[in-house]
Amino acid sequence: MAVPSWLERLRAAGKTALVQDGKRKIHYLFEDGKEMAEEYDIKTGQLISRKWREKNALGGTGKWQVEVGEPTSPLLGALESELITESSSNPIFMRKDTLSSFQWRIRNLPYPKEVYSVSVEEEQRCCVIRTTNKKYYKKFSIPDLDRYHLPLDAAALSFTHANNTLIITYQKPKEILAAEEQLQKELKKIKAANSGDGDCKTQ
Repeated sequence: MAVPSWLERLRAAGKTALVQDGKRKIHYLFEDGKEMAEEYDIKTGQLISRKWREKNALGGTGKWQVEVGEPTSPLLGALESELITESSSNPIFMRKDTLSSFQWRIRNLPYPKEVYSVSVEEEQRCCVIRTTNKKYYKKFSIPDLDRYHLPLDAAALSFTHANNTLIITYQKPKEILAAEEQLQKELKKIKAANSGDGDCKTQ
């Protein structure tokens, strides 16, 4: 039996929508029990955040894992994270997409642009950031390309550096742009609640 495509999985998932603060919030519940929550800007249709959650080994609800958007503040976490907080000068890695590209920002990287190199590791299906001064090294994958079974293309990757922030851009392939356009049309058809009542919660 053929594995359903990512777009088919999204269509088959249970979905609820909520419109709040200029954002369209979509909650997906997949057959395997995984949950995904996305937020889009109503005016532009741009993805603001995407989080995942799945059941833990005991069948309880796990924590949300941020894929796109601001990382969860440690202040909102459990008690132990209040006791041990990261230094505010540590590099902060986050993904913040645009309509035409996947984009990552790494804050608190003060070195000049020529120190960095960003490359594609096709075998490992990831991108790698290196610095000539050996001060920063990071490997990260692009889950969207994995979900659509698309190869990584080094020509789509570029980076710039400004205000102590390294900005890495990967141009979205035409297959993903087409799928996202189709999905946006379908999401707009979901009747959205205008208050917190419409947000479905798994017991």
